[in-house]
Amino acid sequence: MKFTCLSKGGGFHFPPCHMLNVSGFRILLECPLDLSSLAIFSPVPVGLEAHEPLDSESVARKKQKIEKTLDANDLVRAEPWYKTVKNLHLWDASFIDVVLISSPMGMLGLPFLTLSKDFSAKIYVTEATARIGQLMMEDLVSMHMELKQFYGPGDASFPQWMKWEDLEVLPSELKKIALGKYCEELGAWMPLYSAVDVKDCMKKVQTLKYAEEACYNGTLIIRPFSSGLEIGTCNWTISGPKRNVAYISSSIFVSTHAMDFDFLGLRGNDLVIYSDFSSLDTTENMENDDTCFDPVTYTSSNVSDDVNNLEEIAASLLKDDESREEMEKLAFLCTCAFDSVKAGGSVLVPIDRLGIVLCLLEEMSLLLESSSLKVPIYIISSVAEELLAFTNIIPEWLCKHRQEKLFSGEPLFAHVKLIKEGKIHLFPAVHSIELLTNWQEPCIVFCPHWSLRLGPVVHLLRYWCSDPNSLLILESGVDANLALLPFKPMEMKVLQCSFLSGISLQKVQPILKTLRPKLLLFPKELRCKIQISEANTIFRYSENETLRIPTSKESTEIDISTDLASRFRWKPLKKETITWLDGELVMDQGKHRLLSGFQPVDSKQQRPLLHWGSPDLKGLLTELSKMGITGTVKKVSDEAEPENAAGIIDIVGPEKALIDVRETGTVIIAANDNLASHIFKAIDIVLDGV
Repeated sequence: MKFTCLSKGGGFHFPPCHMLNVSGFRILLECPLDLSSLAIFSPVPVGLEAHEPLDSESVARKKQKIEKTLDANDLVRAEPWYKTVKNLHLWDASFIDVVLISSPMGMLGLPFLTLSKDFSAKIYVTEATARIGQLMMEDLVSMHMELKQFYGPGDASFPQWMKWEDLEVLPSELKKIALGKYCEELGAWMPLYSAVDVKDCMKKVQTLKYAEEACYNGTLIIRPFSSGLEIGTCNWTISGPKRNVAYISSSIFVSTHAMDFDFLGLRGNDLVIYSDFSSLDTTENMENDDTCFDPVTYTSSNVSDDVNNLEEIAASLLKDDESREEMEKLAFLCTCAFDSVKAGGSVLVPIDRLGIVLCLLEEMSLLLESSSLKVPIYIISSVAEELLAFTNIIPEWLCKHRQEKLFSGEPLFAHVKLIKEGKIHLFPAVHSIELLTNWQEPCIVFCPHWSLRLGPVVHLLRYWCSDPNSLLILESGVDANLALLPFKPMEMKVLQCSFLSGISLQKVQPILKTLRPKLLLFPKELRCKIQISEANTIFRYSENETLRIPTSKESTEIDISTDLASRFRWKPLKKETITWLDGELVMDQGKHRLLSGFQPVDSKQQRPLLHWGSPDLKGLLTELSKMGITGTVKKVSDEAEPENAAGIIDIVGPEKALIDVRETGTVIIAANDNLASHIFKAIDIVLDGV
């Protein structure tokens, strides 16, 4: 088995990406886009800005590579390209057999793969992730269309901004995003796919329900289990003949909206791939220590098999402390939004985390209802109506609290009622006539895109950026200075808030103690933050490094049909016994099976095809004489034992032949095929065989 980390990702919006080779099949884990790289581009210009060239000072500074504080003129004014996983484009798409997608964010780059004529892999996604991911891709295409229409048709193969002379004069901060630390990421940029490409991509996707089994090529059994990160997000188990693998992506134990992290469904696997890098986003100044050796062996004597102990660990992991903290954050955001609205300002929320948006809608609506303020809430997105409607018909992937609402006849989320009451308004675009006629300020607006480079947020941010009473709510992880560069000077208040994006550091040890894998693949970047002692063997991985993992099973189990088992004819072979079977060996549901042949052969007519040992020369002469064949022992090795003596038998009648008996084998030399056949039968009688 081989494992290669292609990218460690970059937070919630850019999950890690890996390549796994198991049982001879190559599996791609996630296919995201790095949308944070859009920060190097300028949003669509407006008014006179669209027709003004760069000022001479900015041009001169670029040519002379003079570094100073970044400003809006330093950004690339061109139709944006999109950055895929930096090392994925180096792999031949035709060699990929399976693609596993854990979240909607992890499938945004999928159309780039399916566009390749050589790509033929099977793509597995949960039903909820497939639908939400498709809507996110369609919305991305819709938002990009505005920039495409503004800049018009250009060189689709190699735009001007990607030419080396233009890249060289970019400020160092932007150049690092465009080219990477070692200038190795230029090949990862791609022009965005079209709406037709998205539809073609979704036709190649096989959707799975919660914990539903999928069998690939009769060899691998693949199952998704809830990760709790978002609605429909999952972790995967991959079971094969010689390896059972559990893949852990970013996960949340107790969610306010999605089904909880089903970590018990991942037990019983001998290898765990830990791919939750979210704790890196919450820690700073990671110590750079290169003194670790791979693999590192630990003892597991402190791990108890006691069921009650495991239940206690599971109960501690499922405490709702983290979900309460998340609700407190949401309540704080709503209070800040309420204060801004009360002061006459508006609130802009370009957050695309579906669960966070749904919870914010509920909390803000409750807060506004408890006050005398009547403030409209607008949701502006080309897919808002479809997305909100879909969230009310997928109870399978929601938390227990939401599922209980289904049985009581209540809507799963409060936005259904609020839309009917006219408190929440949905519009496909910021320039739609319905929005312009309904518009009222102050207001609260939810709209994409969190990068602040495309979508309705660009126009609304330009509109409110000079209002000190208005509020912009951003998610932490976004480089606010770079993101807000085109909108400076900013009088608008900016609030950045972090949301739970994965397993917290203090829960890594307990979850691994519960899973108890024999082998663990763990990120090197986390080695100084987490001390792992519960796994038997740890392999630490880093980006663009291939690890070879030893096979855990020395032998392979095989299921034999009962009719074949009844034909066993055991014969001793040294310290073991063996038998000969005639059947069809197949791989089915991840197991080797030996089935009866269509034309069973009569055992009486079967002749051994495998012999062992050396024939006894005297016994062989006796059997030959019974067949009317005479001969004499011509030469016997002095060192050979009497019972298995090596030598030469000279056959003199009825025709001449020679039998050369050696320790390594017996050779029959005869001019007559019929005589040779009789000699072979005699040897067959003397020797053991199957």
